[in-house]
Amino acid sequence: MLFTPGDRPSMLRKAPASGADAVVFDLEDAVAPDRKDEARDAVAETLADPEFDPACEVCVRVNPLPDGRADLDAVLDGESAASIDALVLPKASGAASVTDLAAAAVDRGRDLPVLALVETAAGVLAAPQIAAADPTDALIFGAEDLAADLGATRTEEGTEVLYARERVVVAARAAGVDAIDTLYTTIDDERGLREDAAVARQLGFDGKLAIHPVQVGTIHDAMTPDPDRIEWARRILDERPDDADAPGAFEVDGEMIDAPLLRQAERALERAPDEYLDGGDR
Repeated sequence: MLFTPGDRPSMLRKAPASGADAVVFDLEDAVAPDRKDEARDAVAETLADPEFDPACEVCVRVNPLPDGRADLDAVLDGESAASIDALVLPKASGAASVTDLAAAAVDRGRDLPVLALVETAAGVLAAPQIAAADPTDALIFGAEDLAADLGATRTEEGTEVLYARERVVVAARAAGVDAIDTLYTTIDDERGLREDAAVARQLGFDGKLAIHPVQVGTIHDAMTPDPDRIEWARRILDERPDDADAPGAFEVDGEMIDAPLLRQAERALERAPDEYLDGGDR
């Protein structure tokens, strides 16, 4: 999920070609206060352009209400509205913050899912309620804003935000919505990004934020299951008994497989590239 500043028209048009699964046109933190109107106009004009035909989902991060109403007025007006797939809510503090934003969009003619950023202490504590709100389609973990809210010092190990990072995954999974991991701020550190994204995958996140197109490919690679893991999953599902949808334990290569391991295998294949599923070489 690639974030793009809303006041950079050329970047807005290029972002969907980055290979990201979703782009977020940002009207909040990426835009200086004195450029908000300029950003609203740039995003609205980009979305309304008949030649703007993105091959990925397009989301808009608005400012928290009530300021976000001006964002909605701009981007949900006329032809712009049709190009938006979801709204990103910053600093979600509870279920009401999600439903209020969704209702404000409905008032302007669009029923849109909300991707809620959990990036404050209040948001972390309310993560289960935020995830369970009807308009919520995903939780996004925001470590940098959370650290600022807590007064914590960010470290390479990330232990200061680990509890919150894990709580977001648990809350999202319990509510049946996606969980998107925080950004990695050092753009030119490919190795660090790869390791951080691999940890996100191990924790159960479905995706990760990017702040530069150069990060997209690394995130995709790091969050794709390893070839050995995919082969393990294929063997598990190939050996699953055909006579029951939920079989009891059975053995594969000396490993006892039960329902939880079956689900792990299914999730691994859900994330596997098509070439792996087709049996080809990557």
